[in-house]
Amino acid sequence: MIKVDNDIIEKCKSGDRSAFRTLVLAYQPMLYSLSLKMLCHEEDAKDALQDTFLKVWQNISSFDGRCSFSTWVYTIASRVCLDRLRSARHLLPLPGDEDTLRDYADDTDPQRSLESCEWVRIARLLADRLSAKQRLVFTLCHFEGLEQAEVVQITGMSADKVKKNLYVARQTIRERLKQLGYE
Repeated sequence: MIKVDNDIIEKCKSGDRSAFRTLVLAYQPMLYSLSLKMLCHEEDAKDALQDTFLKVWQNISSFDGRCSFSTWVYTIASRVCLDRLRSARHLLPLPGDEDTLRDYADDTDPQRSLESCEWVRIARLLADRLSAKQRLVFTLCHFEGLEQAEVVQITGMSADKVKKNLYVARQTIRERLKQLGYE
């Protein structure tokens, strides 16, 4: 996880745009990754990223240090993505999505990295039956590698709700993979 010097945060609180640029550069990859995994669409992820940084800039004076700065920005990004998911139409897999998943699953090269469009297609296929909260919890735990305690802080859900959403998400994805012929 990225650590940002408290001095940079204080400079941002006083309106220093150069310090804020430092924050953007530090957190942009992490927040774009989260947005892309949640929204499964590159342009939507870019828009969510801009909205997130706008909210960070507008609200940085309210950051009080009770949680880590990364948890605070994850919380803002998660809420932006959840709002977009709630207002968006239902995400449907496209005709070539299953082929992309099969190609990726059959690839034995451990060095292979997914391009954004391949990731989007796979995520769209696997996440199409998850609720927004299930997708958020699954993404934060499995793709972002956060501990459940931090997911509780970010989402504002109780620990039991996080566990329940994570369990249902795993079961749903497992079932979807079985439907596609993967045991």
